[in-house]
Parts: sequence; structure tokens; C-alpha cells
Amino acid sequence: MIERHLMKLRARDEVTPEEEQAIRSIVRELRHVRADTRLIRAGEVLSESTMLLDGIACRYKDLRNGERQITELHVAGDFLDLHSFTLKRLDHDVLALTRCTIAVVAHDDLRRITDDHPHLTRLYWFGTNLDAAIHREWELSLGRRTAAARIAHLLCELYVRLGLVGLTDGFSYRLGLTQTDLAECLGLTSVHVNRMLKELREGGLVAIRDGMVDIEDWEGLQKRAEFTPDYLYLERRPR
Repeated sequence: MIERHLMKLRARDEVTPEEEQAIRSIVRELRHVRADTRLIRAGEVLSESTMLLDGIACRYKDLRNGERQITELHVAGDFLDLHSFTLKRLDHDVLALTRCTIAVVAHDDLRRITDDHPHLTRLYWFGTNLDAAIHREWELSLGRRTAAARIAHLLCELYVRLGLVGLTDGFSYRLGLTQTDLAECLGLTSVHVNRMLKELREGGLVAIRDGMVDIEDWEGLQKRAEFTPDYLYLERRPR
């Protein structure tokens, strides 16, 4: 069940058989959750972290009037809240946007990893740094990219991240998010998202049909988004 997590790690560095066994040993409890289930509540004291094995989840913050901003999407293979190991509480909520399978990892087990496997510790430190890099790119989108470019950029990012863990088929992947979900990622209204998706579709770049994203012009979509995967640190090197 943790193969996609291992794929994500191995895309950036070697994982030895001993390290793989150490990771497998800390994944002790699997849970299946429905869409729209809040997995972590802001402010609660945490003694475990959550690994996403299947589905799409997000981090988000709400205003008092109920308006929501999604600050990052998570795909299979991601730790949703590895940083809670040191923070012990989060300043934001974590939500399952689709049906998800998660694994719960006790902080005591993570502490043993840091004591016994310094290379794995660096790999997981890399993971939290990667989250920060994704946040910075999203901030650039929210502040400076046009609406169409924001959507194009997000669809490019998801294509790369899902491809890394074997969840793409050619230039297609299953997304399963609503236009409201996309709007809350992009700081737009659902109506505006709908218009921009139509613009991208009519431009021959990408189409979303029945939850499937079909990229019809990968080079053109990247150009429209000014997308480069550098911030995803895809190169495989010793960490």
C-alpha cells in the first residue's frame, strides 16, 4: 500500500532495502475515509502524522465568512503533515477532497527513524522543503499569474506529480475535483474557473471530461502557464 510513497522517495534518491523495511515497519494502521472528511483540525495537538496512499487531499484555511483558500493539494505518496512531527500542531486544516486511503504514523516511530536512519531523515526533511517550494509557486500564481495561466499551471503541476507515482496514462490523469475545489485552489470563482477551462479547451490545450484531465498540447499548456518543473526538484541525487 505504500508503493507510491516509495516511488516518490526513489525519484529523488536511492532507498536501501533496510530503509524500505524501516518505512514499512512504521505504517501500522490504514484508514479509508470519505470525500469531504476533515483529517486534521487546526490547533489540535498531534502525536501522529498522516501518509496519503490513495486519493487527493488538501491543506486549507477559512475566513470567518466561510470562504476557503486551499494552500496545497496532496496526491498519493505524500505525507500530509510530516511537519507536525516538530510543530506538534498545525495552523491549518487538512481535508480529504476525494475518497482517500491514509496511513497513520506515530511520532514515536518517526523519532526512531531520525535516530536510526539519518539518510531517511534527510529525505523526509527534503519532503517538507518541497512542500515549501510548492507553496511559493502557488503564491506566485495567486499574486501574478492570469486566471487562465493559474489553471494551466496547476494542471501541469498535477500531471508531473501524479506521473511521478504512476498515476498518469499518456497525457491523461484522473483528477476528481469539482470546479469549486479548483476555484478554492486558485483564488477564483467557480464561474471564472468554468470560463477559463472553456478558453483552454477551445485553445486546444486541455480538456476535463468526467473527472479526467486530457492534455492535448503539453508544450502549449506549459507555455501558457509559464510552467517549469524546477521547483519540484525532480533530479535524482544523494540527499
